[in-house]
Amino acid sequence: MTILSGIQPSGILHLGNYLGALKQFIALQNEGDAYYCIVDLHAITVPQDPKQLRENTLSLAAMYIAAGLDPDKATFFVQSHVKEHTELGWILNPIATMGELERMTQFKDKTSNKNQETGNSIAVGLFDYPVLMAADILMYQPHIVPVGEDQKQHVELTRDLAKRFNHRFGETFRIPEVRLQKEGARIMSLDEPTKKMSKSAASANSYIALTDDPETIKKKISKAVTDSGTEVVSGKDKPALTNLLTIMSVLSGQTIPQLEKHFAGKGYADFKKELTETIIESLAPLQSAYHKLMKNPDHLKEILEDGAKRARTVASKTMEKVRNNIGLL
Repeated sequence: MTILSGIQPSGILHLGNYLGALKQFIALQNEGDAYYCIVDLHAITVPQDPKQLRENTLSLAAMYIAAGLDPDKATFFVQSHVKEHTELGWILNPIATMGELERMTQFKDKTSNKNQETGNSIAVGLFDYPVLMAADILMYQPHIVPVGEDQKQHVELTRDLAKRFNHRFGETFRIPEVRLQKEGARIMSLDEPTKKMSKSAASANSYIALTDDPETIKKKISKAVTDSGTEVVSGKDKPALTNLLTIMSVLSGQTIPQLEKHFAGKGYADFKKELTETIIESLAPLQSAYHKLMKNPDHLKEILEDGAKRARTVASKTMEKVRNNIGLL
């Protein structure tokens, strides 16, 4: 089985990234050929400081390893280091439609009047990047694509483009399946539990960064909103508590019903105290490994270059087949 997924180097990762994506990556690296991409070309669809982008790319590589990804088991690399990605992205453009891209929820969110991330104008790359994402995926002929729930729509577009390409030009791409984490696939904001946890949020109190120190984590959890009432229970009418219970469930390995039973008769203060301790204890090994790795950037670059060489071997074979099937001389 082949697995492919990726994360943008657009800032430090948060708990939602870890629970919704990285934990899946780690588990799946033992199940087949896993390719995990640092998608820097996607990051530049919104303004980036060049120096910061380079630092973020190395930081993400360090976080991949610190979280438990093994360079000897999984191939992880920087998207821009494998030029075939942009070539296939262009080739897929003529079979994608404006209507499909206009329906992408993330494009709508990032170009809304309330979102300042895009500045005063909308870049073509921001509109078109789901096609490049499709190229990223199809390049490695994966069986499954582990993603957070917010990326499910993009994988569905990838499947549609692959089917359309195969119909027009002959069997070329495997049709991948999306893989969502059963619990924790969509971790919500701590201060607005109806919105996804995001590092681009206006308030840093809305997310737990994977590099937050214990005191910062304590403050953020203490400020996290809760629902009306006093019982620590989940439910559709209790989005804040459901979100916090989900975080604790995934990190502790206990089910939400088990946690509800544990906190029966206890208040929000007791719950938040234990949740804080669980997060701090869970992140401590990861943070220690991350800071050690960041002290040796040359080693990180060597790992990424080795991964790119392995990725290019596969990508070149895919592109040879694509070029032949569409009639490029």
